[in-house]
Amino acid sequence: MILNFISLTLNILGKVLIAYTAIQVHYRVWKEHKIDDEVFIGMKREQIIGFLGIVLMIIAYLIDIYLL
Repeated sequence: MILNFISLTLNILGKVLIAYTAIQVHYRVWKEHKIDDEVFIGMKREQIIGFLGIVLMIIAYLIDIYLL
């Protein structure tokens, strides 16, 4: 029961982080109208957040498999 809750929570957090990353990158490019060093730094940070989201979804998947 608790593992199922953890799995669902990690899964939704991963999805939200990936969606946030995509929205931020598009917003930053739209707002700046150019890609300079400041934008690259922000994109690098958002890339790390996106990777974290993927890791959370993988962990959630593994928990789901364990519960089967």
